Amino acid sequence: MKKFFLITFSFVFLAVFMAGCRGDQNKNQDPNKVTVMIYSEYFDPSMLTDFQMKTGYKLHLELYEAQEEMISKIQTSGNSQYDVIIASDVVIPQLIRLGFIGKIDTNQVFNRRNIAEQFLNPPYDTTDEYSVPYLWGTTGILYRDTTLSPSKVSYNTLLDEKRNKGSFSLLDESRSMLSMALMAKGYDANSTDPEQIKAAAEYIKGITKSKNFLGFDGSVSGKNKVLSRLNWAAVVFNGEAMAAMTEDPTLQFAIPIEGSFMWVDAMLLSSKAPNPEGAYAFMNYILDTKTGAKLAKYINYATPNKSSLNIIDSVFKKNNVVNPTRGDISRLVFLKDVGEAVEFYDQAWEYIKRR
Repeated sequence: MKKFFLITFSFVFLAVFMAGCRGDQNKNQDPNKVTVMIYSEYFDPSMLTDFQMKTGYKLHLELYEAQEEMISKIQTSGNSQYDVIIASDVVIPQLIRLGFIGKIDTNQVFNRRNIAEQFLNPPYDTTDEYSVPYLWGTTGILYRDTTLSPSKVSYNTLLDEKRNKGSFSLLDESRSMLSMALMAKGYDANSTDPEQIKAAAEYIKGITKSKNFLGFDGSVSGKNKVLSRLNWAAVVFNGEAMAAMTEDPTLQFAIPIEGSFMWVDAMLLSSKAPNPEGAYAFMNYILDTKTGAKLAKYINYATPNKSSLNIIDSVFKKNNVVNPTRGDISRLVFLKDVGEAVEFYDQAWEYIKRR
C-alpha cells in the first residue's frame, strides 16, 4: 500500500553524494534474474512462478514498508542491484533528480498501449519517459454510520459532534493530511504558500483538540480500529477501506466533498539496472490484460490498465470504493513535488505533533 514520508533536502543531498561514491556492485548478477524493489504485500505470490513460466526470468522481490526506507536502502547499497523500483508518484521527481532511475525505452514496453489515457503524461512524469503505472488508489474517510451518505461527508464531519458518533483518527502521513487540510480550507492541495500551509496546520490542530480525536494512525491501524469499533471513523487508503467493508458491510467510505487526492504507484527503471531487458519483461507482464486484472483483485486497488477493466468481473469493477465514480474522480488531484516548500510542510507537521 502506498505510504509517503517527506524527504528533506539534506537527506537528498546525502543520497546523491553517497550514490556518486559507489561503483557497480553487481556486474556478475544472474542474467536470468529480475530484481524488483516493491512494497511488502503488494504482489500476488502466484505470479512469481507465472512470470518465470511466461518470460523465462526468475523474479526476486526486495521488500520495503515506506518510501523513506526505500530511498534509504538505495542510498546505502546503491541501485545497481535493482532492475525495477516501484515507488509512489510524489517521490518520482526526487528519484529522477537523484539519478536513481533512468529513462524508459518506450518501444520496449509494448503493453503501454493498455494504459488508460488519464494515466499518460501525469504531473509527476509529464513526458512519460520515466514511469509505467502499477496500481492506483485514493484516500478518504472510512466510517460506521449507515444513515450518513458518502455524498454528504465533509472533513468538517469529523468536527461535527452531532454527526460524529464517536472517536476517530487521522492518517499519520504529513503530506497527505496537510494536503487534505488545504483542500478543506479551499486551497490548492499542492500549495507552496507558507501562510496557506500554516492555515492547514491550524485546521488539523483544531481537529486534534476534539474530545473524539483518538490520534494519528497508519492506514491499516485506522481501519482495524474502525472494524473493532474502537473508532467511529478513520482517514485511510481505499484499499484498506475495501478490506474493512468486505469484513463488515455496514461500514462506508467517502471521498470528502472538498476533495482528496489520487495516487499512483509506478514501475521505474533503475538507472543502473543489471538486467534492463528483464525489467521491460516485468513491465510488459504487469501491463498484460489478464495479469493486470488478477493483480488489481488480489491487492484491492484499481488498475490503470484499460484492457484489464474489460475482463474484471462487474462486481469488482462497479465497486465505487476501488473504482471511484466520475463525480469522485472530478474531486481528486495528484500530489506534486513542492520543491523547497517541503520545509514549510515539515515545520507544519512538527507543529501539529507538538501536543
